[in-house]
Amino acid sequence: MAKKPANPKNWKPATLGIHGLDRVHHAHFAVSTPIVHTSNYYFNNTQEVYDFMKAKSEGRVIREHEYGRYGNPTQEECERKLAAVEGAERAVLFSSGMSAVILTLMTFMRRDGHIIFTSDCYRQTRDFAANLLAEFGIQVSMVDPTAEAIEKAIRPNTNIIFTESPTNPYLRCLDLEAVVKVAKQHKVMTIIDSTLATSYNLKPLEMGVDVVIHSATKYLGGHNDLLAGVSLGSDKLMNDIYRMQRMIGATPGPLTCFLLERGLKTFGLRMKHHNEAGLAVAAMLEAHPKIEKVWYPGLDSHPDRAIAKAQMKGFGSVVTFLLKGDDAKTRKFIDALELFLITPSLGGSESLVTQMWMMSFFDYPADYRKKIGMSDNLVRLALGLEDVDDLLADLKQALEKI
Repeated sequence: MAKKPANPKNWKPATLGIHGLDRVHHAHFAVSTPIVHTSNYYFNNTQEVYDFMKAKSEGRVIREHEYGRYGNPTQEECERKLAAVEGAERAVLFSSGMSAVILTLMTFMRRDGHIIFTSDCYRQTRDFAANLLAEFGIQVSMVDPTAEAIEKAIRPNTNIIFTESPTNPYLRCLDLEAVVKVAKQHKVMTIIDSTLATSYNLKPLEMGVDVVIHSATKYLGGHNDLLAGVSLGSDKLMNDIYRMQRMIGATPGPLTCFLLERGLKTFGLRMKHHNEAGLAVAAMLEAHPKIEKVWYPGLDSHPDRAIAKAQMKGFGSVVTFLLKGDDAKTRKFIDALELFLITPSLGGSESLVTQMWMMSFFDYPADYRKKIGMSDNLVRLALGLEDVDDLLADLKQALEKI
């Protein structure tokens, strides 16, 4: 199992999102973390430069900041709290979720190596795996999201297992302890995109996963107003990732980090509402005569219900379903919604709706979309923070119009 940072007071995620593991005193006694808007940091004289560089070459730290691409005080305070909420030794922030995914993989992939991805993962991750990794001489296998399928796919040169749980859009949940057991038997690293689960509902590091990634754009930020990603894990692994990040320069700006840290202060409160809304909407839709099928890990009908119940605290606010009808009827339903905005993403304060084939898979051939289940009547809801009764009423009135 991963080493768990000390949390002697056993503070819960809502408290950790506000304070981290301890109190930090900010400049000018500010309660909120100051936004340090600067791209570089000066030295008073050449002797200070010499002393700094000498200490750096010897692995000592005599001053924190040198250049904005290498770190920022606002960023580091946000990373401290993200690590505390996840139960990680360290967090490394990126400018987007996809930069976190790609640069984390680039840190650990090896030429002539083999990476296993689970299917139903995020479309851009899938495209990176299928279209770009071969250019680096990396072999890729895409398998069903089960420990059994992963184990069958392991080769002598496999060095990374990359998965999501829950997946997007079908919300498949993996037995992470079983996956970790397989990985350790074969000495393979495990990386999980835990964006849909969140640090509130799932703790992959406690189950032995090596690296956890989040698109912080989603639930962690929580207000549909920033782009960021984060990788979390042990100091050793994060140091390797940080070297890649500072070289490539996928660094979030200080204002983004301030907004993300502010979002963490309400993270626990928001997740309680998201979990409540998700379960209520999923149950209503499953019972509705105009709905063909619903995917939500909190429903007994979900294929991975037992796994989700065993390892998750709650199930989030993404609900995927099939409407009874064709493309025209699905569009009419979506256009009749009053509270849902038609746009991708999830985890924010506003509720969002996506007709999956059109928004995310429009450029794929129709036969391929059919093969992966992207039918015209597949809809994904990302419930926001509106009153649950209002969300239910809006969905019902839109369903009545088709």
